[in-house]
Amino acid sequence: MKFQDFPYRRPDIRVIESEFSNLIRKFEQATEADEQHALMTAIHNLRREYESMCSIAYVRHTMDTTDPYYREEQDYIDETGPLYQGLVSRYYKALTESKFKEELERRWGKQLFRIAENAQRTFSPEIVEDLQLENKLTSEFTRLAASARIPFEGEERSLAQLAPFAQSQDRETRKKAAEARTAFFAEHEAELDELFDRLVKLRTKIAHKLGYNHFVELGYARMNRTDYGPAEVAKFRKQVRSTVVPITMKLKERQRERIGVDRLRYYDDTFAFESGNANPKGDPEQIVASAKRMYEEMSEETGVFFRRMVDEGLMDLLSKPGKAGGGYCAMIAKQEAPFIFANFNGTSSDIDVLTHEAGHALQSLCSLKYNVPEYEFPTAEACEIHSMSMEFFAWPWMELFFGEEAEKYKFKHMSESLLFLPTGSAFDEFQHYVYENPEATPEERKRAWRDIEKIYTPYRDYEGNDFLERGGVWLQNGHVFCIPFYYIDYALARVCSFQLWKRANEQSEAAWYDYMNLCQAGGSRSFLELLALGHLDSPFADGCVEGAVEEIERWLDRIDDRQL
Repeated sequence: MKFQDFPYRRPDIRVIESEFSNLIRKFEQATEADEQHALMTAIHNLRREYESMCSIAYVRHTMDTTDPYYREEQDYIDETGPLYQGLVSRYYKALTESKFKEELERRWGKQLFRIAENAQRTFSPEIVEDLQLENKLTSEFTRLAASARIPFEGEERSLAQLAPFAQSQDRETRKKAAEARTAFFAEHEAELDELFDRLVKLRTKIAHKLGYNHFVELGYARMNRTDYGPAEVAKFRKQVRSTVVPITMKLKERQRERIGVDRLRYYDDTFAFESGNANPKGDPEQIVASAKRMYEEMSEETGVFFRRMVDEGLMDLLSKPGKAGGGYCAMIAKQEAPFIFANFNGTSSDIDVLTHEAGHALQSLCSLKYNVPEYEFPTAEACEIHSMSMEFFAWPWMELFFGEEAEKYKFKHMSESLLFLPTGSAFDEFQHYVYENPEATPEERKRAWRDIEKIYTPYRDYEGNDFLERGGVWLQNGHVFCIPFYYIDYALARVCSFQLWKRANEQSEAAWYDYMNLCQAGGSRSFLELLALGHLDSPFADGCVEGAVEEIERWLDRIDDRQL
């Protein structure tokens, strides 16, 4: 069955509540571990049904945010989702209080019970209305960004469709494209400021109701960070500042010389070569065909996986008006089907996002065997190891996509991977500021962003662009609005992916074995436990960041990038 034919039925929260409550009551009354074990399976099956309907609705809504039917369905799910969360919270409470807990942990794994204990600190019936409002506000941001119709070069374009012009060989075109993008957000600045201010105050209110001092603590709990906290993340950011920022300054100077300008401006940021960036050869159909060949040659499991993605229409890749921005992977567990969402625009990012989301999709398929919703994906920072490492495992096949420009692509990809570490750290530090100072005004938040930005990305020159000079960059970031604290995860995972890249160069079979072990484990272990399984050093450990980026810097230094 193809995705377009997947049946969708609005999940009736009243029916779900009745069935869920009945199963929880039986679980609490059970007199044997085997009985509770069977009831857990029944509960997980019920959850898969509900969550699959939510995933189908979300995917179809983001494919076209102007579709009134799925917009209404998403609104319904935003409204009823917190009620469902309350049911899951009741289940978690029953799990943690089970007199057969030790026996159940042996069968289902300790991570489920860690998540259950942690999640009880993130929910209370008194915050249901607050959660409903939070869902509504984050959906507003998604729709606002998707509504962009920016006149450029004779056509109206979405934000994603502007991206190729931002990488044009003509500097004036790059500048105009960057200005057109920022102009959209500047036009909506007051609306975005108000929306974000409401979210910050609402999340702070929720945190206080749950007994937290501020939302930072609740934000970490929501991310299920069970084996590290803000102190470890601050230590990681410190490593990035001391070790990576100086390297990025050298990379940016190389870029300035390479593209032949006297000073790098913000609109030069993604333009890597004077001869033009490496762009994929062929149309989207050819890209998918090349990806199919790549995954068939990579391994048996990846071949089977990607053939299915193609045959069952489990990807929506083209950028179009009304489509939500960005890329993601969703799981429709009832159909045992991952779904890849992207916004192809003819740049190298098409290959980045396809391989990245394929890493998520492969892992989620591997994890369905547990029949535990919590294990379909691990925690976010571990999730991103699968995706970011897949980007690197795909390198030997880059000629399929870029032809003679494959090495040019690799250099840009690796450079941008390294450059992201300070950017990701800056967004994380900014969010700590925001939620530790919830009464800050929009202007104070922007000033704080500019101060942080200058520490992590001192090379940024906005050439007098008022919106950006005042600190408006972060208003363009959907993660900051919709998934607070989900950004450092990319930086942590990137350091881990560097380790796997190095291992793949030295012992390719061992690297792939470790990678697939991580995929098979899914979310059944905590972040640090997964690192141990994959023989990866913790990014929080002293010297880890330096050790990981040292090899990357050496590789980049060996490349004569002016000849690419």
